[in-house]
Amino acid sequence: MTRRWSARTDTLLRRAGWRPDRAVPTATWESLLRERGDFAPHDAARSFLAEFGGLITSGWPTDARRHTSAIRFDPLVAEWQEERFARVSRELRTTLYPVGAADDGASLLGLGEGGALYLLRDRVELLAPATDQALDRLVDMQATASALWKPNGGAADDDAFWRRVDTVDPAPDVPSPRWPAETDRVLRAAGWYPGRAVPTDTWESILLETGGFELCDAARRFLAEFGALRVPYRDPWDAMPWTEFSLDPLLAFWDTEIIEDLSDRAGVSLYPIGMRGRRNSHLTMAEDGAVYEGMDDVWLLAASPDRAMERITRRIRPTTPPNGTRPSKETTDTSERQERAHD
Repeated sequence: MTRRWSARTDTLLRRAGWRPDRAVPTATWESLLRERGDFAPHDAARSFLAEFGGLITSGWPTDARRHTSAIRFDPLVAEWQEERFARVSRELRTTLYPVGAADDGASLLGLGEGGALYLLRDRVELLAPATDQALDRLVDMQATASALWKPNGGAADDDAFWRRVDTVDPAPDVPSPRWPAETDRVLRAAGWYPGRAVPTDTWESILLETGGFELCDAARRFLAEFGALRVPYRDPWDAMPWTEFSLDPLLAFWDTEIIEDLSDRAGVSLYPIGMRGRRNSHLTMAEDGAVYEGMDDVWLLAASPDRAMERITRRIRPTTPPNGTRPSKETTDTSERQERAHD
């Protein structure tokens, strides 16, 4: 299929990883969105995500100075927002399916059944009724901060995790619990449940294509159970009881060299499974299930997946600091070092 978009759009998308014959499986996204909102994909959305899903136009290798606002074709940015999409779909008289975000995450992208692409923020805007023209317009808008763009400060306070964490049902009492009650509560608020098993095809295909990563059995089992779980950051950061993390392997989309360096330093082959600490360190898994963390250096976080889940959900501070003051960054860094040394 010959695309009819501008040379600038073509260059930007190719640098982001697009190619004319690109076709990635969409099963992982579809499963997760059904799990987190009962979204029903239509043929236009499947076709769009198979071709463009997973592409990111911010950071290397794109020119951040020319494209100041990021485009991310990841439908999971709309998780738990099915009511919003259902309301807009009724208004537009077409079923909108999430396909990503623009304006550095401030605006959502929805695709109609006929292929029209919409921008959703405080209002809904039709970019264009056809994909090629819509992407042209989107790229033009992202060359500078669009009229809809505004800083997202504090928006994460409304994240579904923070609404759910104090209301999730407690785990049943069992003689030998798998992990502490706190871990269970955090994971359930993030979307985990016993027996969870999501397909990993989408992650596996994209990371093999972009980074040459071969998914090992241990990482496949881990991502099927825990993939896409996250504790989002919120302001003020000293109200964060747990260190922010996201178990999204696609966060390593452009970090092949970093993961290879971490593997060399650890002396084992590592597969990316997410990031931690406001994306300051990668979480990776070895073939034996051991979980490593690092960026410039690497350390063993835990010898097993369950132990790793305990570690990343361990409370780092009370919800309200005891003396009502904001901890210093030095204090927080020391706490993190002590946490790593604890085991």
